[in-house]
Formats: sequence, structure tokens, C-alpha cells
Amino acid sequence: MEITQLERVAMSKLRDNVAELLAETLQDGMILAVGGFGLSGIPRDLIEAVRDSGVKDLTVVSNNMGVDGKGLGLLLENKQVKKVLSSYVGENKEFARQYLEGELEVEFNPQGTLAERLRAGGAGIPAFYTATGVGTLVVEGKPTAEFDGRTYVQERGIVADVALVHAWQGDTDGNLMYRRTSRNFNRCVPPPARSPLPRSRTSWNRASWIRITS
Repeated sequence: MEITQLERVAMSKLRDNVAELLAETLQDGMILAVGGFGLSGIPRDLIEAVRDSGVKDLTVVSNNMGVDGKGLGLLLENKQVKKVLSSYVGENKEFARQYLEGELEVEFNPQGTLAERLRAGGAGIPAFYTATGVGTLVVEGKPTAEFDGRTYVQERGIVADVALVHAWQGDTDGNLMYRRTSRNFNRCVPPPARSPLPRSRTSWNRASWIRITS
């Protein structure tokens, strides 16, 4: 059966070797947006491939940084991360050590604000105002404005170089389906990334962007 040109284009987007793909994509100093919530729905294979690539001085945008020895904690242990934008980091001792000793720069965000910053970056919105965090340390160094008698803080949209995503199914057009608890920050991180790299278990229609057999 003859393969059409459209099918050839779709097949060219299939990559079974995630390590090779990330080696072609990653560079020192990149901004990575990573899906997952705790250890639920994290793109484990992609995180491990980043660790094995040896890239360093990364800025990681994620709801949290995993735990010691698991998830994004692997990148912390390998000293590959220089800055973190996150909302919860309470279960990672190595994170705490690096932060307290001045080895790691941290920008804490309210969880909803972090999700909205990612959405804004994907929509081409450079900044927005929110009342969340006003009156706390979150506001320090950020512009504020008053609307209708209430103070709001300006938050910048986030644009990443690469997004690491865990999906259930995907196709070569970039459509992704999420299942159960992986419906978390995995839906937030692809839009603002210049290179979204989802890991999907199966594909529908023609193919998935990255298909890793589990």
C-alpha cells in the first residue's frame, strides 16, 4: 500500500527515542515548563532524559519540584537547575538545602497565579493583574495598581523554551488527551512553550508527537 505525502509528514513527527529528541532540542540555560502535580501525571521518561542529557543552568516552571530521588528531584540532585518557578516545594529536602544555602533561585507563585501565567504566555499576553498575593511577600518588587478601589499586583506571562508533558493520547496535529489525575498542569504547559514535547502512551488518528512504549 502506497504511503501518501501527508502520511510521510505525520510519520516524521513520530519519535520513539526520547533521549535522542531531547539531545537535539535542549541547551544550557533553557526554560522548561513541566507538567504534573506532585508525582501524579509527571512525564517521568522525559525528566530522566533531561537528567541524562547533562544540560545545566535550567529554569524550571512547575507546580512543584518532585521529591528526593523522584520526578524533578532528579534534576536538583544532579545540579542542573539554577532557578525554579513553583507553588509548592515542601517535600524535597534537597530543594530546601539548595535554597537555604543560596545555590538555587526560587520564585514562589500562588498556584492559580502560576497556571494563569502559563495561560497568558500561551495566549501572547505579556502581563495581567490579580488580587491574589496582595499584602504578602509575593508582591515585593512587582508593580501594583488600583482598580475600583482594590489593589492588584501585576504578574508576567511565562514563555518557555521547552514543555515536558505527560498525555494519554496524542496526534501529529498537536491534539492531546489527558486521563484521570494527569489532567493537572499538563494542560497548562504546552501553549506557552516554543517546543512542546508530550509523552503519550498511545496515539489516535495518524500518530503522537512522541510515542514511548510503556
